[in-house]
This record gives sequence, C-alpha cells and structure tokens, in this order.
Amino acid sequence: MALDDILLEAEEKMIKTEEVVQHEFSSVRTGKASPGLVENIMVEVYGSHMRIRELAGITAPEPRMLVIQPWDATTVHPIEKAIQKSNLGLNPTIDKKFIRIVLPELSTERRQEFSKIVKKMAEDGRVAIRHVRRDTMEALKKDAKNGGVTEEDVERAEKEVQKLTNDYIGKIEAHLAHKEKEIMTV
Repeated sequence: MALDDILLEAEEKMIKTEEVVQHEFSSVRTGKASPGLVENIMVEVYGSHMRIRELAGITAPEPRMLVIQPWDATTVHPIEKAIQKSNLGLNPTIDKKFIRIVLPELSTERRQEFSKIVKKMAEDGRVAIRHVRRDTMEALKKDAKNGGVTEEDVERAEKEVQKLTNDYIGKIEAHLAHKEKEIMTV
C-alpha cells in the first residue's frame, strides 16, 4: 500500500471518530430539547431491539418538550419503558398515541454529572484517534520493511500522521469545550 493511501485511510478513520464523538455529545442533554437525546435508546419490540428513531417520529415542538409519535400504536408502552430505563432522568407521559417528555430544569449537580459524561466521551474519542495513529505507524513501518519506500519518506509520513493526530485531538477538545459551555449555561 502506498504511503499516501495509508495516510488517507488514517485521516478518514480520524474524521469518522470525530463524527462519532459529536453524535455522542448530541445525546447528552443541555437546557433545550433535542431529538438526539432519545433517538438511539434501544426498545425491545417485535422480539428484537430497535432504536426509537426506527419506531417513531421525534419532534421538539417547544424548547423543553419532546413528542414521540410511534408509527405503530402498540409500541407506545415499550418505548415509554425504554425511556424510563435509559437513566437520562426523563419522565415520559403517554397521551393517547403520543409520548410527551417535558425536560426538567437541570440542577447544578446534574450539570456536573453530564460534564463528566461528556469528558469521558471525549477521552474515548482521543483514545480511538491514538489507536488509529498507532495502527498507521505500524502500517508505515511494515511498508518500509517490505521495501520500495525510503527512510525519509517514512519519517515524513510519520510526521504527517502525528500532525493529523494533533489536529483531530484538537478538534475533539474544541467540541468538548463547546459542549461543556452549553451544559453549564443556565
């Protein structure tokens, strides 16, 4: 595999890692309602586990309210149970064929808890990026051992991988700072 291909693959993996971290951040609640908060909660229906977004439409008609409208009325109660078990501190209420969730005001302790959760998500993202760096460095050394690549090219590629790693860890740090500010804003 050519050095450029190895570097491109590494960058693609780092981009995906950054996107995953951002998506995980969206599931952590701030002061306003967001469908991302509940869309990935797993519900046991039809003999298997499915995400809420696969079973219902999720809207935020008001800044502190979510409305979940299941496509099949028989899934209302399983969705309610899954939300209660999700440990997000949400209390769903069933209104005929809808589920309403009014988001309570966040206490300072709860905000600090969410901040810790977000920091752990960010750390997981940084670790994943470092794993990509390690795997890429191993691939570069293996490529150099197989011949056809000069020592200078390998060193240049290793510096490029380190630069990518620093860039993407910096991006995750920026997302973390933004999310923490969002969480702690009353």
